[in-house]
Amino acid sequence: MEDNKKRIRIVKIWEILNQESDEDHPLTTEYILNKLDEQGIPCHRKTLYEDIKVLNANGYEVMVNRAISNEYYVVDRTFDLPELQILMDAVQASRFISTKKTNEFVHKIANLAGSRKGEALRRNVVAFNTSKCTNEKVFYTINEIALALEQKRKVSFYYFKYDSSHNKVYQRNRKKYLVNPLATVFCDDKYYLMCFDDKHGNIVHYRIDRMENLIMTEEPITETSTSLAFDVKRHKKQLFGMYVGEPKTVIFEADKELTDTLFDKFGDDLDITERDGKLVFQAEVQISPTFLAWATGFGSKLKVVAPKEVVKDIKNHLKNTLAIYED
Repeated sequence: MEDNKKRIRIVKIWEILNQESDEDHPLTTEYILNKLDEQGIPCHRKTLYEDIKVLNANGYEVMVNRAISNEYYVVDRTFDLPELQILMDAVQASRFISTKKTNEFVHKIANLAGSRKGEALRRNVVAFNTSKCTNEKVFYTINEIALALEQKRKVSFYYFKYDSSHNKVYQRNRKKYLVNPLATVFCDDKYYLMCFDDKHGNIVHYRIDRMENLIMTEEPITETSTSLAFDVKRHKKQLFGMYVGEPKTVIFEADKELTDTLFDKFGDDLDITERDGKLVFQAEVQISPTFLAWATGFGSKLKVVAPKEVVKDIKNHLKNTLAIYED
């Protein structure tokens, strides 16, 4: 019985220090003893001192300011303040997280900093002008996907889009999709499942917030040369707006003022050379309507030089765009 009381007391001491203390707000011996007493846990000064020695000896570091009445605090946390701020901002800005879940996340993340600094974090929360999804089952879906990836099982689900009245329109006449999950990826404020489609033998993407009734099946994934060779980083780098197309090595010519934009898009390892005052580079991309829109969005500052079939696609895209504005 005495051992149980001791274990509970040490846990409560750690909880108090972890939640309420930091280097700027150490807790006095009297304060800790009073907090324990409020919870019906008797403790003496010498006992507190010995319990903190036990915590330190077992990897739970508690710092002490030596004085007539010692002051104790916890410094080493899993995340520091800037890291927690970044996490909170990312959650706030993410479209696929509902407003309700966003508020829950922000509260939980702030609590990781302790009560004092956590409150400061909460005061600094900025309400992003982000349209949040209303699908509260997203986290159940993500959990099922994670289990399927771990156990190498297929997943099935309904998939829907919205019509102009914001009513769900189920794809495939409400027949379930059955796919081999490969990875999840966050792109352009949306969360996607990358998967291999047995029927078409290719890699496809689906928005997780557009999935409904997703379950992990008992059927093992189909391993093919395509799925086994899948490289999520390389694949994502080729995409524009998560639209899949035919992979091509494309040669570009660009103005120097686009240098930062090009590195942002294609990565810091992009090999750029200068020729006649222009930047020349090549990149592996997937040719899709979104790519064509991106490539023509810089006007005369960016030009696709090769291959010929992609140049032709660019010309057709511009011709079709111009046509809708002609009287």
